[in-house]
Formats: sequence, structure tokens, C-alpha cells
Amino acid sequence: MAAWQATLPQIDFTARASWLTTHLATLQARGVMLLCATDAEDRAFGLVTIDASSGELDQLAVAPHAFGRGVATALLAEAKRLAPGFARLTVNQDNPRAVAFYRREGFRIVGQGANPNSGLQTWDLIWP
Repeated sequence: MAAWQATLPQIDFTARASWLTTHLATLQARGVMLLCATDAEDRAFGLVTIDASSGELDQLAVAPHAFGRGVATALLAEAKRLAPGFARLTVNQDNPRAVAFYRREGFRIVGQGANPNSGLQTWDLIWP
């Protein structure tokens, strides 16, 4: 939640906490892998989800205190390793940091749409 709030402060993400919990549980029930980066006290500060059958990467988030430390790169590398040779995702166009990150990691824009929760414009990306 902190990562989303730091990235798009105009949206109240605390109001979406229950949605996120339910969404992650639903993904896991479908067999989607949820990988976490944790600290020495086993507290999560980053996560990525990857569906190894479809290549769908639904969530990638890193706590603000870990921005720029390679956590997202490491999580994405593991997701790519587990993916079926390709991965796809949707990212908000108003998140230039994430868009630049995915482009550096080899993703390319293949379409656009709108986020169903916020209405913000999105990019559809695919790797390789």
C-alpha cells in the first residue's frame, strides 16, 4: 500500500486495502505465485505475482524505503525465470518511474487501456 501511495498520492490506497488482500488471495487460489522480499525480521517489503502458465504479472511493488536498491529488479528477474518464456503486465501511464523500469527490463508497449479501479490510462506491456 505504501508503494502505491508514494507513487500516486492523489489516490487513497488505504481505502483499497481489503480489495488488495482479497485480490492476492484470489490470485493465489488460481495458482498464481506470490513472491516476497523480506528483511531479517521476515517483514515483507516487496512482492511480485506471476502466473507461470499465462505469463501474467499482476503485481510488483516495493516499499518506498527500498526504492532504488535493486529489489524490484530482483523480484522481476525471479518472475521472468518462472514465466513461460514471456511475461505481460499492465501499468498506469501516470507512473513514469514504473514505465521506465519495465522498458529498461526489456518490456515493450503493445497496447493501452484504462485501470478499472481508478479510471487512469494504462499501458499493456510484454516481455521479451
